[in-house]
Amino acid sequence: MLIHSASQLLTLQGGPQRGPDLGTLGLIENGAVLVRDGEIAAIGQTPTLLAAHPDEPRLDASGSVVLPGLVDPHTHLVWAGDRAAEFEMKMAGAHYLDILAAGGGILSTVRASRAASPEALLEQTRARARRMFAHGTTTVEAKTGYGLETESEQKLLQTLLALDAEGPLEIVPTFLGAHAVAPEYRTDPQGYTDLICSEMLPSVLAWWHSQPALAGRPLPFVDVFCENQAFDLKQSKQILTKAKELGFPLKIHADEFDNLGGTSLGVELGAASADHLVKTSAADIAALGRSETVAVSLPCTPFGLAEREYTPARAILEAGGILAVATDCNPGTAWNESMQFVIALACRALKLTPAQAIAAATINAAHAIRRADRVGSLEPGKQADLLILDVPDYRQLGYRFGTNLVRSVVKRGRVFAVNGETVQSA
Repeated sequence: MLIHSASQLLTLQGGPQRGPDLGTLGLIENGAVLVRDGEIAAIGQTPTLLAAHPDEPRLDASGSVVLPGLVDPHTHLVWAGDRAAEFEMKMAGAHYLDILAAGGGILSTVRASRAASPEALLEQTRARARRMFAHGTTTVEAKTGYGLETESEQKLLQTLLALDAEGPLEIVPTFLGAHAVAPEYRTDPQGYTDLICSEMLPSVLAWWHSQPALAGRPLPFVDVFCENQAFDLKQSKQILTKAKELGFPLKIHADEFDNLGGTSLGVELGAASADHLVKTSAADIAALGRSETVAVSLPCTPFGLAEREYTPARAILEAGGILAVATDCNPGTAWNESMQFVIALACRALKLTPAQAIAAATINAAHAIRRADRVGSLEPGKQADLLILDVPDYRQLGYRFGTNLVRSVVKRGRVFAVNGETVQSA
């Protein structure tokens, strides 16, 4: 089909955008996209493509912005239950780490997720995935991490793979057995660290290779929460080094509450991304600027915790770093499925322009999950993942919030009409 007459077509061509180059939209007025066999065949101005392909089925995007599908590179999508009671405690003054130390926080969701049947877990997670897709996210990274034992972590991983097979949302999985110290090892965090390395990681690898349906598919990322009351720098290095030896690509949670050196560790080990980055030091920022490790900011998390400090995004850009944004969708600090809201919040809290926030939520976010060769921009040969917005100017993204601006989602060339939070194949 030929999607034509877009008021603004944002291509985001040219690969990940570093430092001051962030926000290069590749804007084409009166733009058009030719889609064939689920991929982009051509882009250009409408008169040119209409003349070249007069018999192609058409989709009129008049008065609309057309841009790549949003990519959410950091979520905890799969869990059971909720933590509304803890939210009330936090708003009354309790600190997140204090709640965690008392057996709440992540461990509360661990108990609920371990107890949930596979069917219940799939149903609850599916609802979140559908809301993400309806709000324009076409590819999402999603972590395990609410099992903290081999069998439960594998159950979460299988849920993510089942949802990915269902579609339409494309899910890139991450193994996060090192999300918190398992309750059984509360007084022996090193023992749990050793268990992850000796049992959990090899088990995930063996299981993955035993599945015919996963043949040829990249291994999941391995992530670790490098933080006080989670995993210290030495334990984080032990886990990530073992994962790298086994062939897993890496990610790291770093600098959310304290600067332990996790960002520089991620750079040292060649992690695809270092995420959170609120307390990141000048030395860590400089390391990011010299590397291919993407700095993933999660502005919904300090927002959700009613905190004032956010990722030093301007400093990261000044150092030449690659900046992306994500929802951090999770039950404790940021239950938000909308990357549109992340873009709006990034403009206000991170001081990004709408163009910069859009680039951080598309091509740079795709690079943070090492999928920039397939998604995140509109270029011939790439997957036909794109959005048609109900607005004529891209700056409405960022300017507006709390409203879904998506009219239609196109995933692998298939058109889905969006009506509120309902997505129907057109």
